Amino acid sequence: MLRIKHAALTALVVTALAAPAGAQNVTQVEIQRLQDSIFQASTDVSQLRGRDASRAGQLQTELDDLRDEVIYLKVKLRKDRTLARTEYADVRDRIEDLRSRARDDARYSSYTPPAAAPAPPAARPAATTSTARGSLEVPAGTELDVRLGENLNSGIAQVEDRFEGTTLVDMNVNGRTAIPAGSVMRGVVTAVEPATRTNRTARMTVSFDQVTVNGRAYPIRGTVTQAIEGEGIKGETARIGTGAGVGAILGGVLGGFKGALAGILIGAGGTIAATEGKEVDLPQGSVLRVRIDSPVQITNAR
Repeated sequence: MLRIKHAALTALVVTALAAPAGAQNVTQVEIQRLQDSIFQASTDVSQLRGRDASRAGQLQTELDDLRDEVIYLKVKLRKDRTLARTEYADVRDRIEDLRSRARDDARYSSYTPPAAAPAPPAARPAATTSTARGSLEVPAGTELDVRLGENLNSGIAQVEDRFEGTTLVDMNVNGRTAIPAGSVMRGVVTAVEPATRTNRTARMTVSFDQVTVNGRAYPIRGTVTQAIEGEGIKGETARIGTGAGVGAILGGVLGGFKGALAGILIGAGGTIAATEGKEVDLPQGSVLRVRIDSPVQITNAR
């Protein structure tokens, strides 16, 4: 009997030691702590704005991205009922780092760095060329076509739900590719009104807040302007032809399109409304035309 108990205890210890640290699940209470930290960080940045508006603006961009990350973790925990501690710890540490930088700036607010010595004339063109080759700005108003990787339906979607799609064609700036085809665009459901007996017009608002280019994520603000029914690999390649501009949907391997999704209207703010008393339904493979509402600086562009 003693041997059996000893064997069982040994197996339990071995199992515990073998479990990866990242497998420890995160609780809703800990996610709430992250949200509290975001609120405190917002206060820190606001206080910094009175001392150094430029620096506060830079940190605000980071803070907005972290706020989105916390929402993503909250939704993931709610849907999957599990969240690796490594994901939680990464966001927690980044928030604390941002808070430290915001608070520490107070110690240097009266310090004025010495003016840098002017660069030799011959070196300036080289620096300008290097910057031009390594970075591209996607201007506001640029439109991208994004194919949905999953179904979106106003009857089951919830506010803060995340989803992903991929860009269909290269987005070029000055003859160089800023956002290549196949780049992942991250979206979020920002508002939803399912159809009911009293509300015959279902509505759903989705936006895009991040694009990943060559392994690096960039925050964006993207508004949906059109929803198009995808046709798949046997698309209307001949009708679209070769000369399609930025945002056009190519056929062939990427698939063509049939036209605007039936029973769908899209308002100026990106709100998608059903017109036939049904739920707003965007099937997997549908294409959303997304307008970039603010400039995006892409580094290491090709």
